[in-house]
Amino acid sequence: MSRTRRDNLAGALMMVPASIVILVLVIVPMAIIARDSFAVSDPLGGNLGGFTLENYAKLLDPVYAKTMGYSLGMAVLNAVVCTVVGYIVAYYIATRPARRQPLLLLLVIIPFLTDFLVRTFSWITLLGSGGPIIGLAKAVGIPATSLVPSQTAVVLSLLYAFLPVAVFPIYASMRAIDPSLREAAADLGAGWWQTHARVYVPLSASGLASSVMLTFVPTLGVFVIPVLLGGGKDPLVGNLIVTLFTEFRNEPLGAALSMVVLVLMLVTVALAGIVTRVVTKKRSA
Repeated sequence: MSRTRRDNLAGALMMVPASIVILVLVIVPMAIIARDSFAVSDPLGGNLGGFTLENYAKLLDPVYAKTMGYSLGMAVLNAVVCTVVGYIVAYYIATRPARRQPLLLLLVIIPFLTDFLVRTFSWITLLGSGGPIIGLAKAVGIPATSLVPSQTAVVLSLLYAFLPVAVFPIYASMRAIDPSLREAAADLGAGWWQTHARVYVPLSASGLASSVMLTFVPTLGVFVIPVLLGGGKDPLVGNLIVTLFTEFRNEPLGAALSMVVLVLMLVTVALAGIVTRVVTKKRSA
């Protein structure tokens, strides 16, 4: 056997464990969910098998459509806010001296070192009636009681949770930008806004697209934050899926909603990939 064939065989064998894990933990469960999404719902709970499109038709009901619309709106809002703030943070880090950048990146990672549930409860303390935010507001004469539960608390917590995910792809794109381009733009009289609009934003478009994808996709499935900080008044689609499976025991409808969310996620990933490829081709042309 030639060396090339041995290397190819070794590479294929190394992929076997990962392929098995993906097959067992991802593909098979999603295939079961896809199958159940077309099953007939049992009024007493569970499913009766068979085939029907009624579950997908039910998702057009105003109750479910409203939750889907609200979830999409929150996901878009969080993606935009995280990307804008992440852009500013990434630019600041990328333009610092190289020896300081690892420390600044570590500060960005620190929130990820804490359990997600603990971080969420910390926002309850921070924004609650006895927290420092309300205390500061009262000290300056602003009447305030508590920001929990509220949509403001949900948005702030989502930003805090996903900001590190937004920073890193943008930072990676900015690291590849030649610093002399910024200096050349300044020499030609370009201001801060023009420099970013004509240099940094176009050249970091792939990172921006990745940031949008990495924040939009997980926001659709967030469960804890809307419950603890939003009081469950405006549930996201993740909360609705859990309710359908656990409280209503309507597995087919919950599976159908899960498949719709999965399709939205895949479309987002595909669009981000297209943008990245287009930008890469333009930069290499």
